[in-house]
Amino acid sequence: MKILYHVGRHDSGFAYRLNDVWSETFASHATALSAAKSAAQRQHLEGQDAEISYQAADGSWHTEHADGGDRPDTEVIDG
Repeated sequence: MKILYHVGRHDSGFAYRLNDVWSETFASHATALSAAKSAAQRQHLEGQDAEISYQAADGSWHTEHADGGDRPDTEVIDG
């Protein structure tokens, strides 16, 4: 899986987005780009393994193992 952060103009300033969700607005392009790079780097931090239980829409329960070391690739696209 690859996560793409896009930096661009937003709300009279600059921001970064993931899919259709924008970050807060920054006064400068450089600040927004730095924030996007920081968010991308944090995606590489490993967590702990966990067992996740959830109820599906049909009412059945499921349990899955979440691997804390399974981290996505990231990229920041400027423009």
